[in-house]
Amino acid sequence: MRVVLISAYEMGRQPFGLASPVAWLRAQGAEVTCVDLSRESFTEAAVRAADFVAFYVPMHTATRLAVALLPTIREINPRAHLCFYGLYAPVNESYLRKLGVQTILGGEFEEGLSAVVARVAAGDAKSEQSEPVISLARQQFLAPDRRGLVALEKYARVVMPGGESRTVGYTEASRGCKHLCRHCPVVPVYNGVFRVVNRDVVLEDIRRQVAAGAQHITFGDPDFFNGIGHALPLIEALHREFPQVTYDVTIKIEHLLKHEDHLANLRDTGCLFVTSAVESVDDQVLDKFDKHHTRADFLRVIELFREAGLTLQPTFVPFTPWTTLSKYCELLELLREQSLTENVAPIQLAIRLLIPAGSRLLNLPEVRELVGPFDEAALVYPWKNAGSRVEALCEKVQQIVHAGEKSNQSRTRIFEHVAEAAYLAAGANNEHRLKMGAPPILASRATIPYLNEPWYC
Repeated sequence: MRVVLISAYEMGRQPFGLASPVAWLRAQGAEVTCVDLSRESFTEAAVRAADFVAFYVPMHTATRLAVALLPTIREINPRAHLCFYGLYAPVNESYLRKLGVQTILGGEFEEGLSAVVARVAAGDAKSEQSEPVISLARQQFLAPDRRGLVALEKYARVVMPGGESRTVGYTEASRGCKHLCRHCPVVPVYNGVFRVVNRDVVLEDIRRQVAAGAQHITFGDPDFFNGIGHALPLIEALHREFPQVTYDVTIKIEHLLKHEDHLANLRDTGCLFVTSAVESVDDQVLDKFDKHHTRADFLRVIELFREAGLTLQPTFVPFTPWTTLSKYCELLELLREQSLTENVAPIQLAIRLLIPAGSRLLNLPEVRELVGPFDEAALVYPWKNAGSRVEALCEKVQQIVHAGEKSNQSRTRIFEHVAEAAYLAAGANNEHRLKMGAPPILASRATIPYLNEPWYC
């Protein structure tokens, strides 16, 4: 049985979503080829010989890229069984089936992939899918098999203050999330459920990546503190075995406050930085997103991190239907006042809210009224801000960010270009600009550690 697993994009990481199912499929005798299109060219020969082709789609960008490749796959090998798996597969099931995809798997997908590959190998390729489209089963994971994947050094690296860079590995200690944030793509699939990956499996995955050259590990859990009883022993074990290896995690503002006593555990076990989906500094927007934190909570976390000697990297969705020019400028003012211009990846100043299929935002009558019909090709419900100048600013900020990253400008320099455009759009006078204070020194090198690949959704 010849299987091809394809990842189109996963934020500069060596895909866990390929390595994990590969271990399952090879264990049952399948011949598996992995292709990461973000780092290597499409290989026609492997697809032509395949009995089964599956796309891993953990995010919006990856899904659109995979869909664009489907006609080529069909032309090269019309007999191959087609599968989409990952977070964005089940929520786009009807559209994908229209395109000829035979199997859709979301949630805990490894068991389902194993089952459908076995079914196809047995000659039962044409019957309707019997595997659950969304599985929340408690799987007994296998250690990911990364043989044949692109080498770690080809992926995103951690840039340290002073310019040193480190090879990054990637793993997942849990999936899903206990929370129900309205804008989050995890929620339509997991609906408040989260599942842990066995600690011994996570540690073995890390061992193999360290042996392959990893000096830093990114934990890709939607929220590392969803199960703090699982998370803390894991990072303590990691630090005991590899005291020289650093790591980063993603944790909600709500959890950082609830578990503030454990910030020292993160610091002392080698956590370089914590990513947190702040999303907005407007309490009205935070309420609509059902984030369960406030602007004041965010400011308190900034204070706690400075006291603990930890680096916080906030992420945002600054362009929403409720964004105004003054509110956008307010976000920039807060980031500058709190000396966070280097902590925020420039792309985070340009992110526009996506409303995918199944989004809990659609539970809000005001959102249902403002969105257009679902755009299957774009995989979103389209919307426009009531202010045309806000829409124009969003496009301008995206242009500034892309140009700045292309020319390798510092985060702070890009921030200043964005701020200039925002104040100009808002019609800010010189007096208002003076209140902002003089621009900070534009560092030519990183002043905090960060991953050197821009983040997209």
